Amino acid sequence: MDPQTLIARRVAKELGSGDLVNLGIGIPTLVANYVPADLKVFFQSENGLIGTGPIPEQGLAHPTLTDAGGRPISALPGASTFDSAMSFGLIRGGHVDVTVLGGLQVDAYGHLANWTIPGKMVPGMGGAMDLVSGARRVIVAMQHAAKGKSKIVPKCTLPLTSVRPVNLVVTDMAVIGFAGGKATLLETAPGVTIGEVMAVTDADLVIPDHVPEMMI
Repeated sequence: MDPQTLIARRVAKELGSGDLVNLGIGIPTLVANYVPADLKVFFQSENGLIGTGPIPEQGLAHPTLTDAGGRPISALPGASTFDSAMSFGLIRGGHVDVTVLGGLQVDAYGHLANWTIPGKMVPGMGGAMDLVSGARRVIVAMQHAAKGKSKIVPKCTLPLTSVRPVNLVVTDMAVIGFAGGKATLLETAPGVTIGEVMAVTDADLVIPDHVPEMMI
């Protein structure tokens, strides 16, 4: 299983029936593909749609249905469209149950940096600041390391998205929570040992007595 699929499948298990869920661009958009058919989840795109479905198959994309990053999405029966003012009213008003975002860095205290690299040309943070501040639960879906460098760091060196810590990080190697304000290893990916996770994690991790394997 490729890393992105593993991450998306594990994140999907964090969603509950009736949740209003916002998916960021990148790996988070894949989560919609792995929600069980009997689980009623309402996906929100911050550009103004509630009721997004799986990524459309090749040739079936509609030009006016896109996510906030401009990628094709589908709309389920009963979907609702609205302007961005209403969309961000929902986000800032605390009505989004879960947001799933990508990340560049998450530090040992759960702070997220996900929107820019100094000196590089990037489009900006989009709605990430609002989502991390406004959603009831924040999950980061990202690969554990990039170009051999850990993305779980002692302290973020990139600009923070919000001073509010995230709730959970799901990577291709581990699930990490922040109970008590400290990065805690909750699960390891299939075939990955605790030692292997620690070897590619710059931040200090709290290791419980029992760390189960990730169920996907």
